[in-house]
Amino acid sequence: MSTSLTGVIAAVATAVDESGAPDAARSTKLARFLLDTGCDGLNVLGTTGEATSFSLEQRKAVMTAYKAAGLPLDRLMVGTGAAATADAVALTKHATELGFAAALILPPFYYKGVPDDGLAAYIAAIVTTTAATPIPIYLYHFPSQSGLPWHVALIARLIEAHPDRIAGLKDSSGDMAYARQAAGVAKGFKVFPSTEACLIEARSGIFAGCISATANLNADLCQQAWATGDAAALDKAVTIRKLFDGKPLVAGVKSTLAHIHNDAAWARVAPPLAQYLAVDRTAANAGYDAARARRVA
Repeated sequence: MSTSLTGVIAAVATAVDESGAPDAARSTKLARFLLDTGCDGLNVLGTTGEATSFSLEQRKAVMTAYKAAGLPLDRLMVGTGAAATADAVALTKHATELGFAAALILPPFYYKGVPDDGLAAYIAAIVTTTAATPIPIYLYHFPSQSGLPWHVALIARLIEAHPDRIAGLKDSSGDMAYARQAAGVAKGFKVFPSTEACLIEARSGIFAGCISATANLNADLCQQAWATGDAAALDKAVTIRKLFDGKPLVAGVKSTLAHIHNDAAWARVAPPLAQYLAVDRTAANAGYDAARARRVA
């Protein structure tokens, strides 16, 4: 088992229409733009992609739209985790049938404090039902949202149980000590922190790259840092990321996408999220423009 996923991966946003349903045309257009302007790959239908706000059929339709648009699915992982194991199985099977490079799997996030045996059974069900066409699985560690960690001992247990399927981890915890520990759990286990700030360190080989929400906005700068170790480019990329510190990140990213692409529809989010406040939008857009214009000595 292997995947070609490395480097700068945007947790790509999903456009929504006036009803809050996914807008496939806008979404796939953005995906193509990001792949053409710095992203090595994309994470479709993650947190930034608002996956958990969409129905099972909507998520399947978004996946299908990516394939229909002719996007290179060998460069795309897709979020298939769900609160119901049967939904996670159905989504992962759909991703497999379409040809996505990997499935990114949140733990089943409603019940808290569940034992490792329960999480292991959830992964086992997904692995078993996709055994005929074994899509690589990346675990999605975001305990502040899901309430359930993929702790390192559990990761090791899952790799031992499914050595040909558990490929890596997206770490959105912000705990770099955890990310480094997870990266050492097994040879070839690919860890992607969720911040582009790690990219210079990642060049050493400890991480496979990053999977970042703000790579929707700064992919070219991230790629400069990843490809060449350009610290000035990384500084500008991180400056853009920090514009959203302490703010609703998904709404903020989409608001600035609307600014970058001159398309107000991008500012829409699906319930229960709410659009970025006007005062925050003005500040973020001004900060983005200033970061882009800044010369670095």
